[in-house]
Amino acid sequence: MTLTSIQWGLISAIVLLALYRLRHLFIRGPLHNIAGPPSASLFTGNLKQLFDSNGWAFHRSLLEQYGSVARVTDFLGAPRLFVSDPLALYHIVIKDLPVYDEFPHHYKLCYLLFGDGLFAAEGEEHRKQRKMLNPVFSAKHLREIVPIFLDVTYELRAVISNKIKSGVEEIDMLDWMKRTALELIGRAGLGHSFDVMQDGSIDEYGSSIKSLFPILYDFAMFLAAIPHLMKIGSPSFRRFVVESSPSRGIRQIKEKVDVMEKTSKHIYQQKLAALHQGDEVLAKQIGGGKDIMSLLLKENLMASEEDRLSVSQVLGQMSTLIFAAMDTTSSALSRILCILATNPEAQNKLRKEVREAHALAEFSYDTLDKLPYLEAICRETLRLHPPNAMIHRRSTQDSVLPLSMPVRGRDGSTITKIPVPGGTPVTVSLLSLNRNKVLWGDDAYEWKPERWLKPLPAAITDSKIPGVYSNIMTFWGGPRGCIGFKFSLLEMKVVLAVLVESFRFELTQDIAWDMGIITVPRPASAPADNKSPFLPMKVSLAEDEDKCIV
Repeated sequence: MTLTSIQWGLISAIVLLALYRLRHLFIRGPLHNIAGPPSASLFTGNLKQLFDSNGWAFHRSLLEQYGSVARVTDFLGAPRLFVSDPLALYHIVIKDLPVYDEFPHHYKLCYLLFGDGLFAAEGEEHRKQRKMLNPVFSAKHLREIVPIFLDVTYELRAVISNKIKSGVEEIDMLDWMKRTALELIGRAGLGHSFDVMQDGSIDEYGSSIKSLFPILYDFAMFLAAIPHLMKIGSPSFRRFVVESSPSRGIRQIKEKVDVMEKTSKHIYQQKLAALHQGDEVLAKQIGGGKDIMSLLLKENLMASEEDRLSVSQVLGQMSTLIFAAMDTTSSALSRILCILATNPEAQNKLRKEVREAHALAEFSYDTLDKLPYLEAICRETLRLHPPNAMIHRRSTQDSVLPLSMPVRGRDGSTITKIPVPGGTPVTVSLLSLNRNKVLWGDDAYEWKPERWLKPLPAAITDSKIPGVYSNIMTFWGGPRGCIGFKFSLLEMKVVLAVLVESFRFELTQDIAWDMGIITVPRPASAPADNKSPFLPMKVSLAEDEDKCIV
């Protein structure tokens, strides 16, 4: 069979593209001297190891063998930087922020899923939205939503008490932490109840939010194609294509996004109508007018024309807030309960602190803020076990990353700065920074809340880590740092204070934690083909020492 000129052209194009992608195997680029592990695959490099759900040992080896910067192999031999150096992070997160941006598909995907909110905003638009949202996360407003947090958590306490009284021996605390985190952000964030605080109950919006990420994760390898697909045809044509897709998963994603958008519009209209009718009407709604969306609408109506957010931008904040708050907070709470279950002395010490404080005053923002051991437990767990182990960026142009902790090159030389070519993928390891022994000492891998009850090592305080919270990067940093980290911390403190005061937590079996977009627990004995997130715990009444109100 004779090949046509078109066929020869296609073959030539494919060969040239493959050679271009494989050029890193033959040409020594600027990153060649950065040490790192050998590539595990010609096609996927080290990516399977980097993104392995059980990749903890590989991540630890990158830090311990190569230091604060390592070179790992991306697709077809391309280099990827694995970074945890504080000075390099300062440049990535703050000083050279535009140079180290999200991957191109990130903003488009966030726009499609969550609307025109913070996740989808770039540059000046992001600064504008953030400026409008900052006041609603102030300490003044957080003080006012503690009663909302307590209402939800007392409902959780009642549910667990009823399960104990009915003889339930094992409770999936991950499920209840997810339900609680969703209801907390629902009532305190949107002024909306998802009706999840009873067995089996959940509304359509809440169901869509809980199930979207697992479905979306199945299509992770195709996400980079989204910016290109959005250029094809009109929005109505693209919607028709999605609705006609033979893939059930794609159709489900579209249906769930539609539910979220429809419900957000409904909540927005209700809030706006109540706002126009006055504070008395607003106070009768869920959240009592103290929820984030009610406050945002007030701020937005009073803002100047140039600062005011559009309706689509206000709507976009709703799903953005939910997704930013639910899985990360539930993961962190589950981890703390798991650790307390394996450290009964720490659990008893926390219970004593909480009960003594509650005997003197009702739980409030100020009461919880003055519990040093509770604060230390939150900080230490978020340091050692960040819900997000890593965050990914891509250099948009040639740049130079300086290092505060020099690394040794493959040729034995000392490297103090790294020339980074434009287009280089950069993985920032929050896990490695938070566990680096050079910074935290020889006990960096140990859970020791007491380290926060005394001055931190000078290596930490002098390193100027660019995180928004407590010398760690768990909540990221800079202009794109987590805007709601204080909200999340307050949620965690309320839930922990109420639960630990009332209940004793024990593990019924060994627990493993899977590294994904968000780290999640499962029984270590779970079959390889059944790794559904699950945290079985024995929960009992903690009636010793002091009388406990349940």
